[in-house]
This record gives sequence, C-alpha cells and structure tokens, in this order.
Amino acid sequence: MRSLPPSALPGISPSRGEIGKRQARRLKTNVETETSECNESISPLEGEMPGRAEGGVRRALASLFLLLFTSIASPALAASQAAVEKQFHSWIESDIWAAAKTNGISRQSFDRAFAGVALNWKLPDLTPPGEKPRKKKKQSQAEFSSPGPYFDEKRLMTLADNGRSYASAHARLLSQIEKKYGVPGEIVVAIWGRETGYGRAKITSSEIDVLATMAFMGDRKELFHKELMAALAMVEQGIDPAMMKGSWAGAMGQPQFMPSSYLKYAVDFDGDGDKDIWNSVPDALGSIASYLVAKGWQANRSWGYEVTIPPGISCAQEGPDLAQSIRDWSGLGISRISGKDFPSGEVKASGMMLVPAGRHGPEFIVTPNFYVIKEYNNSDLYALFIGNLADRIASNTGAFKGKWGKVGHMLRSDVEHMQKKLQKLGNDVGKVDGLPGYKTRRSIGRWQEASGMSPTCYPEEDMLGKL
Repeated sequence: MRSLPPSALPGISPSRGEIGKRQARRLKTNVETETSECNESISPLEGEMPGRAEGGVRRALASLFLLLFTSIASPALAASQAAVEKQFHSWIESDIWAAAKTNGISRQSFDRAFAGVALNWKLPDLTPPGEKPRKKKKQSQAEFSSPGPYFDEKRLMTLADNGRSYASAHARLLSQIEKKYGVPGEIVVAIWGRETGYGRAKITSSEIDVLATMAFMGDRKELFHKELMAALAMVEQGIDPAMMKGSWAGAMGQPQFMPSSYLKYAVDFDGDGDKDIWNSVPDALGSIASYLVAKGWQANRSWGYEVTIPPGISCAQEGPDLAQSIRDWSGLGISRISGKDFPSGEVKASGMMLVPAGRHGPEFIVTPNFYVIKEYNNSDLYALFIGNLADRIASNTGAFKGKWGKVGHMLRSDVEHMQKKLQKLGNDVGKVDGLPGYKTRRSIGRWQEASGMSPTCYPEEDMLGKL
C-alpha cells in the first residue's frame, strides 16, 4: 500500500517531471557552477516533505532560465511531447498488447482499457526516450530524521476525532467485519483514515494513464508493467476503466490498493456484486480487513503496548527474531507505561521489544499484529502511527507518553561507516544502507555493552571515533 501524502488530502501530488522543466533545469546547470545542495531527509517520513532551502540568487536564476527557455522553446517542447506520445502509443500497441495477450486479456478489454489513454506528464521521475535519467542526489550525503515529527499531535488529534465519528457511524458494519475477519474496527478505521482521510481524499488520476506512463518512462518500469497487467486483468473481469482512479503512485481507491492487491484481497462486502473500493465504504473497509487477515492477523490480540524498560534491561534485545512470551518480558521488570497489567489473554503469547529511537524515545512490546500492519506499509513508524491512532479511536487515549529525543541528523554515510565497522566486529547489522534498522540498533547496543558503556541502541556522532 502507498499512503497519499498530505498534499493529496484532498489533492494529488504537485506537478513534476515535465520535459520543459527538465530541460530548463539542465540549462540552468550548464550556466551555474556546481554547488553543494542542502541535505534532504532520506526515506522521508510519511507526512513530511523534505525541504530544500536554496538561496535567493539560485531561485532567481532558476526562474529566469525557466521563463526564458519556456518562452523561446515552447513550440519545440510541444513537438517533443508529441513525438514521445507517438512512441508511447506505438509501445502500447506492440509491447503491451503482446504481453496482455500472453496474460489472457481479450482485445475488447484491451481496447476498453486504453481508449483515450495519454501520458501523465505530472508524474515524478519520468525519463522520456532518448533522455538521460535525471541524476539523483547521493543518498549518503543526506540526513535521516528523528521519528518525532512523524507523530504530529495536531494531525493525530484531528484524525482521531474524525475516526471516532466514523467508527460510531459505521459501528454495525465494523462489528460485522470484525466478526468475519477478526480484525478490530478501530484498526480498520485507522488505516482508512491514514490512507485517504476516511475516503475524503480527491483521487482523480486515471489508473491506466498512471501505470502506463510509469511503465513506459518511469524509474521502476518492471514494477509498473506488472501492475499494468494486473489493471488489465481487472478490466477483463468487467471493471470500468473510467472508475479506476488512483494516486500518482498507482494506489487505488479508499484503501489505496495497487491493482495486484485488488485482485488478491478486495472483497464485495456489501453484496451488490461489485468489489467497489472507490465508492462503497463496506467494500473498502472489508477489503482492508481481508488484506490484514491474509497477511496473518491474529484475532483477539492487540498490536502492542507502550512500556517502560528498566535501566538494567538491555535494549539490545529488540527484533521480531527475538520474540518471547509477554510473561517473560514482564518477568524482566518490563511493565506497561499506563500502569495497567498486560491483558490475561496476552501473557502466554509472544511479544517483541521495539525501540525505534533506542533509549531516546518511547519503548514498546509489540505483537505479531504489529508486523502485519507493516505489511500494509513497511515502516515501523507507520505501524506505530496506526496503532496509536487506533487506540485513540477505541479508547480516547492520547500521544505516547515517552518523549522522542533529539536523535537523527547524522549523515547516512556516517551511519553506513558505523555499520561496516560493527559488521567487521562480527555483528549482524542487516542491510548496510546508512539507516538504523533494528539489527543496527541492537548491534550498537551490544557493542556498547561489550565496551563497558550503558547501551542506548541508536547511532550517535560521538560513536564514530570510538568505533
């Protein structure tokens, strides 16, 4: 699943990628001497837009050259776009029709799907045929950010207030969904709210246009080619292509399903014969629950609990591969931060330590359902956001009680250097990519313990010299 960015609530992503802007940028680059750009956040947290604070001279030059280039070259640009459009339609008729036939798509369905198809020039990261891909900034020269801003309290409060209203309005439906799938209504509603603002987001892009454009000249052609074939299979099943509206990334409808997910997990919960995730709330919410249960949701279990981990208990015990019973975690002195006992039905079941900011933030014991939520969007912070929002909807709770410390703001190249050093010391840090996943965090904690330090389980600048 791909959540819509805040700009898509209610709108869709801003326009980028037009040929004219690309060429204007290149023209500007030829005139300017190379200057280092300010650091952007790497793997920007959903809900945040990585900033670029450029100087006034650079902005003025950019505007001047864009205006100059556009005024001089508009006819040439139009001709270039027309040429690319012609190649695009030839590619559809040759390459895509051949693949569609192989996948059992009829000519009638194919023609229905591509009637009026056009390139969507507003999509990001497009490289028209004959152009070189735009050079991306080296990931190693950017910072990763603190988790704190992801959990914007004002936004969460608004989503929770609206979520409680929607949960009340659809109480009977949610009860039916939970009875069938075992997924609590508050979890379903939280995902619905996080993905499309409870179905209120304006999702207006033609799914076929988006997928075909990205498969033709996007930077992940293979992925979007596969999704385009799945979209054609939907049309073959009788779905009207005009109804298939998606986001700039190809995620469709209120649950934000990619076409391949629609084919596997969408359900007709209202019983009208259609799996309508665009207009039917029962179908949309039922499909979210269907997805979660297919990924392993365990009924009658929470997603997890915010806890207090005593100072003497190592934070280097984090990870889904180090699960133990919640009773065992409790026996180590780990307790719920709310002061309540762990539910009796949970104590014999497995739980996992999660410290996304090491000792510098809230601490958790999560259940396997936490990792099921991550199947929807592979991010610890996304799953924590959904869990916290669901708790607010169900029980009118508030923010996590643990405070997010001032962590992050190290270059990924420095964190990657630390990962390589830890790896040489025999630690399993996971992927060496400059991002502090749970294996890196616990490797840091184990190294700190072995070095006689109090483990914090998070990369810090002063560790560089010590390693």
